[in-house]
Amino acid sequence: MKLSDFKYNLPEKLIAQYPSEQRDKCKLLVVQRSDESLQEGLFSDVLSYMHEGDCLVLNETKVFPARLEGTKDKTDAKVEVFLLRELEAGLWEVLVRPARKVRVGNRLSIGDDLVCDVIDNTVSGGRVVRFNYGGDFYKIVEKIGKSPLPPYIKRDPESSDKDRYQTVYAKVRGAVAAPTAGLHFTNKLIDRIEKKGVTVVRIVLHLGLGSFRPVVVEDLSRHKMDSEFFDISDQAANQINAAKRNKKKVIAVGTSVVRALETSVTSEGWAKSGRGWTDKFIYPPYDFKIVDSMITNFHLPCSTLLMLVSAFASRDLILKAYRKAIRDKYMFYSYGDAMMIL
Repeated sequence: MKLSDFKYNLPEKLIAQYPSEQRDKCKLLVVQRSDESLQEGLFSDVLSYMHEGDCLVLNETKVFPARLEGTKDKTDAKVEVFLLRELEAGLWEVLVRPARKVRVGNRLSIGDDLVCDVIDNTVSGGRVVRFNYGGDFYKIVEKIGKSPLPPYIKRDPESSDKDRYQTVYAKVRGAVAAPTAGLHFTNKLIDRIEKKGVTVVRIVLHLGLGSFRPVVVEDLSRHKMDSEFFDISDQAANQINAAKRNKKKVIAVGTSVVRALETSVTSEGWAKSGRGWTDKFIYPPYDFKIVDSMITNFHLPCSTLLMLVSAFASRDLILKAYRKAIRDKYMFYSYGDAMMIL
């Protein structure tokens, strides 16, 4: 398939700028692959599509406030430093804006507590910087950083974003983008799911900015994904495999969970534990080994996320669902409404 196969037109007014008032009261569009039917409801209705013995897999990565504002020494020019990946203590891969003003050898001051020296360029156009600081780096960042909202949210981060651009089960710090399918869950809904006999499993995949990086080649086989760190424990793999042995569904919450599970799989089709980096790019056609059902949001045209869900259902069925969602004024992208693919 080609990049142009994943284009669609979305009215700008349907790009959610704020989350729904209640996490689990956003709209839900249920896509049945078996008969290609579409059903509407509220997100809390996901419970009715889960059964005892099923396995619900969550990504418990935690977003940290990765956007830092500073100035360039000597000129006092304002710059933004976006933390991407810690290479070692104090050494980070970052994005800088405006990039043309920041060169190797520059020193940047960020508030009263952080200074960093630009020591290298990266292949993707970023920079490698070394921070100088006293105390706990992450505590400093939590105090002065801003929530790393996606570029299509056309407003400045607000204090409420630190809570709402985070799942209620976020635990392991390391993401610069939220696993947004999980934003709709409440602790109460998770309790109800567990009481129904569904096994709730937690894994980690730290989302980077690759989620928003556009595909620029028409031939999809030439696109290269950014690497992201994942961690699947022995317990998580065993719980997933128990569901599969019992012919129960493995339900992935979000494309990040799908990518982690489909990366860490044996040749016989079983989940395996492990930690490492994945640059797995899933697009049609693809034979899914682990995931039986998926909860996701509505994704950007021509994005790798749209390609993944199209591989799971089919491009025609997903675009049919998107046309209905646009017609019925669903909200799209990170703070938007949800879809469950069965």
